[in-house]
Amino acid sequence: MIFGWLPSFLAPERLWVLVVVPLLVAGYIYLVLRKKKTGMRFTNTAVLSRVVPKQSQWRRHLAVALSLAALVALSFAWARPNGIEMVPRERATVVVVIDISRSMEATDVKPTRLEAAKQAALSFVRALPAQYNVSVVGLSGNPSVRLPPTTDRVQAQQAINSLKVQDSTAVGESIYTALNALQLAPRGTDSSPAPGAIVLLSDGQNTAGRSPAQAAAEAKKQQVPVYTIAYGTDNGYVDLDGKRERVAPDRELLTGIAQSSGGQAFSAESLDQLNKVYNNIRSEVGQTPVKKETTALWAGYGLAFAVVAALAAVSLGARWP
Repeated sequence: MIFGWLPSFLAPERLWVLVVVPLLVAGYIYLVLRKKKTGMRFTNTAVLSRVVPKQSQWRRHLAVALSLAALVALSFAWARPNGIEMVPRERATVVVVIDISRSMEATDVKPTRLEAAKQAALSFVRALPAQYNVSVVGLSGNPSVRLPPTTDRVQAQQAINSLKVQDSTAVGESIYTALNALQLAPRGTDSSPAPGAIVLLSDGQNTAGRSPAQAAAEAKKQQVPVYTIAYGTDNGYVDLDGKRERVAPDRELLTGIAQSSGGQAFSAESLDQLNKVYNNIRSEVGQTPVKKETTALWAGYGLAFAVVAALAAVSLGARWP
C-alpha cells in the first residue's frame, strides 16, 4: 500500500489501469492552457461571449475531478479490495488485575479508590459476553490468582468483592501472574486456546518484583495485549505510620506497558470515568479485525462519483431561465 488508508487487493495486477489517470490529468491541463491561448486572440470580448457561451470554470473542473475519482474507485473495485471489519469474538479469556496496595485506600475517588474500582470491575465483568472466561488477579507485593478463568459470573463477583488491601505494588509480577492464569483457561472443542487479554488497573509505582517492561515484552511474545488503567488523581494521598504520602498514578509506566504489549492505555480520575474506560476496553476485547472483500463498496463509490460528475457536466450545457 502507498497510503495507510488504501486497502489491500486480491488482484493488485489490475491496478495498471490507474496509469491512465495522470495521462488524463496532463491532457486536461494541456487543453485548458491551449484554450486560454486561443481566447487571447480575440480582442473583442463582447463578440466572443456571443459566439461561445460563458461557462463556469469551477463546475467544469469539478466535473473532470469527479470523473477521475469515479475512474479510480472503479479501478479499485476491479482489483477486488480487502477491508477490515470488526466482528464479535466467539470466545475469549479476560484477566482482570486490580491493584490492592495501600495506596488504594486513598479517598480522592469516593468512598475509596479500591471500593470504587471494585464497583466498576463488577459492572465490567457482568457486561462481558456470557461465553467469555474471566479471571481475577490481586495486584500487591505478592500478586495471586484470586479466581482461575471461569464463565461463572457469580464466582467472579465474589472474587472481586473479597479483595482487600495489602502491602507493596509488584506491577510486573502481576502481569506474569495474569499470563499464568491464562494458561488455566479451558480450551475449545478444537483444543485451541481462547484469545486472551489482560486488563490492569493500578494507581501506584512498581515497588517490588520483576521489571514491568520485561513482563510487557513477555505478554507481547504470547500475543496477549495488556490494557492499562492509571487510576486516581494527582492529589490523592494516604496516611501511613502517621505520615501523609502522595499517591499519584504512574501514567508513564502504565502507558509503556500498554504500548509494549500491544494494548491501550487509559486514565480515570473518578468512578464515572472508570466505567467509561471499561466500556471502551470491553469493546476492544470483544471484537476482532477480520479481512473482508469490499468490491461492492468501492463500486458504489465509483457509481456515486460518476452520477455527480454527470450532473455537473449536464449543468455546464444547461441554460437556466
